[in-house]
Amino acid sequence: MASPRAFPFVQLEFPFALGPASGRYVVRSRPDAEARRVIVLGTEKAARARRRGRRRLRSSDGAEPPTVRVARATVIGAAPLRTSEDAHAWLGALRADERALDAELGDAVGELNGLLRAHRAASADPHARDVSLDRALEVRVGYGAGELVAEGRFDAALEVDGAARAPARADLLAPQERTASILAGREEVPPSEELVLRARADLEAHRPREGALQARVALECLLAELAGSSDPGMADLELARAPVSEAANAALAGEPAPELVARVNGAVELMAGAVRRRALRPR
Repeated sequence: MASPRAFPFVQLEFPFALGPASGRYVVRSRPDAEARRVIVLGTEKAARARRRGRRRLRSSDGAEPPTVRVARATVIGAAPLRTSEDAHAWLGALRADERALDAELGDAVGELNGLLRAHRAASADPHARDVSLDRALEVRVGYGAGELVAEGRFDAALEVDGAARAPARADLLAPQERTASILAGREEVPPSEELVLRARADLEAHRPREGALQARVALECLLAELAGSSDPGMADLELARAPVSEAANAALAGEPAPELVARVNGAVELMAGAVRRRALRPR
């Protein structure tokens, strides 16, 4: 039986410090609104590194033999599951529906990144970073009484193994080879590559204003770098200039319209493709 007033949660453990101090953080959409989530941060001991590979779900008993210190973030829904039957059915539905599970995990990561963004701005720390599922050592989704969940305990949970696709050997070797080439001075990293990555990070974190503004800078930089080249995507990149600029101008005043955000996403994909082609070009 579930404890009275069981709350849904997603718990993630990372092998690095997240930045904000340990404690409880209440998330609201506006000051007079009801709490949306409570995020509990702390430093814990992890039982093991999360296994890579195909996603598998299995019951968790909460037992964690300590081996390493990790940062733990627990994202707790503010609305309780009404009965023990509701709680059991909710978790069972996530076990059976991978899309629903992905949505639940994605929402939790988005809330956590919102906290990290607030910390980054408040502390003026440019090195405080966003997180993603594939950087987590452990991922759990479950339910339990509010106070117990805040302390890292729960009534029932699933451990999500293989949240990230296990990279193929070729996928692993290509970045390693290029890293070695860059460190050996055989090639440089053009500024547009970092700018495109930052635009992608903003868009994936649901920050459309920052994404649009970053995409405009990235696009102008990439077009300048590719000027005179024979890249087959040049025409499409030039065509993306107008909608990206429109979205960036709109972002100066507020959230760009959804159709503009979609155009920015498309432009960032085009830029990422051009960056990949250039990186693979023989030197």
